Amino acid sequence: MTRLNVVLMLAVLASAMYLVNVQYESRRLFTAMDKALAESRKLEAERERLNLEKRAQATPLRVDKIAREQLQMRVATPAITQYVSAPGSAQATGADAGAAK
Repeated sequence: MTRLNVVLMLAVLASAMYLVNVQYESRRLFTAMDKALAESRKLEAERERLNLEKRAQATPLRVDKIAREQLQMRVATPAITQYVSAPGSAQATGADAGAAK
């Protein structure tokens, strides 16, 4: 009977130690998950902020202002437009064919 009591006592102690270990691991994993969720929320807020900033930087008025001021670009008008035809283009071959007849 004494051996049975000792074996049962060891089984209860082992079970209790296992239970404590499982609870500790569960709490550790829960805190890790909570930290990961907090980091995820922080990164999502940062992504939204960066998307908003990107949209603000790419407005047509800002792009036009930078093109005019920093790149010294201007709107193309017919007065400053030059058309260049490549050799062998449709207009040149059409004119040559008309002259050959």
